[in-house]
Amino acid sequence: MKQSKSFFTFQKLPARYAFVVMPFILSGFMTFIVSFISTLRSVGWNEGTLDLWFGSWLISWLIAFPVLLLVLPVVRKLTAMLVEQPTP
Repeated sequence: MKQSKSFFTFQKLPARYAFVVMPFILSGFMTFIVSFISTLRSVGWNEGTLDLWFGSWLISWLIAFPVLLLVLPVVRKLTAMLVEQPTP
């Protein structure tokens, strides 16, 4: 059986890990953007902004990832209640 390769030529993870990889990436991107905007809004752009933002982002990501793992099943159920399911 041939192993599939990802974009970066690393071996891909098995599909059973998608439930962890997707929230990991999503929480990283979301906290990256939101913490940057919040930091800029709070302190403005100055010499220490990037250092302050990086610390804020890291803490945000450490909190957001496990929270996302917990709430994602609920969000999926709520979405299924609000959105029509495709017909086969």
